[in-house]
Amino acid sequence: MPILRVTDPGNVRGSASVASAMIFELRHRLIFLRHGETDWNAEGRLQGGQDIPLNAKGRAQAEEAGRIVGKILGRDKARIDACDHVCSPLGRARMTMELARGALGLDPKAYRLEDRLREMSFGRWEGMTWPEVQKDDPLAARNRELDKWGLVPPGGESYAMLCDRLAPWLETISTETIAVAHGGVARCLMYMLAGTATERAPMSDIWQGRVLVFEAGKYRWI
Repeated sequence: MPILRVTDPGNVRGSASVASAMIFELRHRLIFLRHGETDWNAEGRLQGGQDIPLNAKGRAQAEEAGRIVGKILGRDKARIDACDHVCSPLGRARMTMELARGALGLDPKAYRLEDRLREMSFGRWEGMTWPEVQKDDPLAARNRELDKWGLVPPGGESYAMLCDRLAPWLETISTETIAVAHGGVARCLMYMLAGTATERAPMSDIWQGRVLVFEAGKYRWI
């Protein structure tokens, strides 16, 4: 089980919740893959809970991420298969997991879904580009630029709220884990597992086709 260490709640903007005021120290390595590219990614549209499939580039990125996981774990199929393979239920994440597992020579379907790994909801903004949001809702867009961590889009979630959703899942990790999810989830994990400041985490680039490894209170890209 993870160890919970309470941090300075003043570092958590936009939420006074207990879950978001904690850093998780995992006993086991977490290997994270962001889903591959979709057409909405390429167009700069906010996806959130919308189920947009991978495009051709995204499928290639998913396979490459699988090969990187194989390098991390020494191409030991038994060791890789022994990891907990867990995935957001959204189709772009599931397709990424299945293509990555296929690249590893594993059964593409042998993984489990975790609803708490869904992307953060952008509510009414989903499907819009940021310039469209700025035109449609200039006050909320300006407020989000001032507090990207804490601002709640209309009908959606903030990063702080997403951390609250993820916290109970982190408490369940009991073995080396390979997770496929989304950019917002990765940014929350950077804060929760590596102490990245809430001002910096929402601005961090989350690469597709690469692998993000969380271990010993730090993260690294491979």
